[in-house]
Amino acid sequence: MTQETERDGGAGQDRLSAVERFLMAASMGALCLITMANVLVRYFTDISFAFTEEISVALMVFMTLVGASHAFAQNHHIAIAYFVERKPLLQRFGARLAAACSLLMFGLLVWYGGRMAWDDFRYEVTSPSLGVPQWWYSVWLPLLSLLIVLRLVGTLRKRTP
Repeated sequence: MTQETERDGGAGQDRLSAVERFLMAASMGALCLITMANVLVRYFTDISFAFTEEISVALMVFMTLVGASHAFAQNHHIAIAYFVERKPLLQRFGARLAAACSLLMFGLLVWYGGRMAWDDFRYEVTSPSLGVPQWWYSVWLPLLSLLIVLRLVGTLRKRTP
């Protein structure tokens, strides 16, 4: 691989990381605004915007999955490294095992999340509060899980000599 292609890949990664950071900030901002509006309306009118919980949960799931993708790409994910740090021979094995387990888990989320979203679409399931199609919410699980799988594969390719 030449230095030019490494730079292009790095620039692409930087752009994707910037998009992920923006999406995390935007979803957190929207979540804060929705929650604050609900609190203010409840405080001043004794009426609750119960439907905001549905949107808040969807935003939290979205933000969590985008954040997980960003964390895997930046190697900032939660790691229990007590044994690996004390036995350097375990470092390579531990990293590969963790990546394989993560790939398996998010691969299963892509598969089963896709099936769930398809069922929501096919059977015209609507959300409980707003009555909008449920697949509007559930489609993000397989899509963002696929992004995480691609990020994991990319980091594994970078680490493997």
